[in-house]
Amino acid sequence: MTHDRNSDDVAGHGHGHGHGHESSGTFRSIVREIFAPHSHDAADSIDDVLESSTTGIRAVKISLIALGATAIAQLVIVAVSGSVALLADTIHNFSDALTAIPLWIAFALGRRAATRRYTYGYGRAEDLAGLFVVAMIALSALIAGIEAVRRLMDPIPVQHLGWVAAAGVVGFVGNELVALYRIRVGRQIGSAALVADGLHARTDGFTSLAVVIGAGGVALGFPLADPIVGLIITAAILVVLRSAARDVFRRLMDGVEPDFVVAAERALAQESGVVAVRSVKMRWIGHRLHADAELDIDPSTSLVDAHLLAHRAEHTLTHTVPKLSTALIHAYPAREPRGPYG
Repeated sequence: MTHDRNSDDVAGHGHGHGHGHESSGTFRSIVREIFAPHSHDAADSIDDVLESSTTGIRAVKISLIALGATAIAQLVIVAVSGSVALLADTIHNFSDALTAIPLWIAFALGRRAATRRYTYGYGRAEDLAGLFVVAMIALSALIAGIEAVRRLMDPIPVQHLGWVAAAGVVGFVGNELVALYRIRVGRQIGSAALVADGLHARTDGFTSLAVVIGAGGVALGFPLADPIVGLIITAAILVVLRSAARDVFRRLMDGVEPDFVVAAERALAQESGVVAVRSVKMRWIGHRLHADAELDIDPSTSLVDAHLLAHRAEHTLTHTVPKLSTALIHAYPAREPRGPYG
C-alpha cells in the first residue's frame, strides 16, 4: 500500500521544529556564526513552494539593488579621488552584484511545473546556481591572495588614504547588510544557494574592510599593513568558501540533516498500527524536501485501514519535517519477506 501527498496538499501546515541550539553569546560563537552559519531552518520558515520561491526572487532583487547602489556610491568616491585601485575594486563589486542573476533565474525556473522529462520539477537549477556562487567565492579568494602576495613582494604606495578608507567603509556596510539579508531569507526558505550567495557578499565585505584596516596601517607608518591584512582576509574567505561549498555539494549529493531523518523515524514509529520503520529516505531539490518511507504494519490490517494509516503517517511527516514538499509512504505486512533491498 502506497500513499503520496503533493506539495499543494501540504501547503498551509505549520511545521514545528526545535533544534535545541542555544546562543552562548561568546566571541567564539559570534565568529563561528559569521564565517560558517549553521544551516538549520529559522523558526519563521516559509513552507509553501511558490511563496518561498517568490520570497527568494524578492531577496535576490533587493540585494541586487542594494549592491548596485553600494558600487555606485564607490564609483562617486572614485570620481572624486581619481584612485585607480578603487576603480578596480568598484568594478569588482559591480561584477559580484551580477551573481544574483543566476539565482534569480533558478528561483524562476523552480516555480515551473514538473514535466514528463523533469518529473521532479526544476528545483535542482537552484543547486547548480549555488555551484556558480561557490566558484565566485573561490575566485575572490584567489584574486585577493595573488594581490596580497604581489604587494608584499613589490609594495605599492597607497594614495588618497581618506578616500580609500571611505570607499572601504561603504563597501563593507553595503555588502554586510546584503549578506545578513540573504542568509536570513536563505535559511527561512531552505535555500543553500541563497545562503552561499550571502556568504559571497560577506567575502566582498571582508575585502572592503581590509581596505579600511590597510589604509589605517599605512597612515600610521606601516606600509606593509595593506598586504598583510589582505592575506588575513584571504584566509577568512577560504573559511567562508569551505562552509558554502560544503552546503552546496551536500545538496547536490542528496545530503540532508541527520536530525530530520531521526525525527521522522521516531514520529513514524509512534504511529498506531506501525510495527516497524523499514527505512526513511529524504532529498533536497532546490529548497524543498522530498521523503520516501517504508513501514511494516500489522498484517491483519485491511486495505482501507492501511490507506488511512499511510495518510496519517504522511500527515505526521509534514508536521515533523520542515520544508517537506512530498511524502511517499509504502506500507507492507510485517511478516512479508523482505526483498534484496529491503
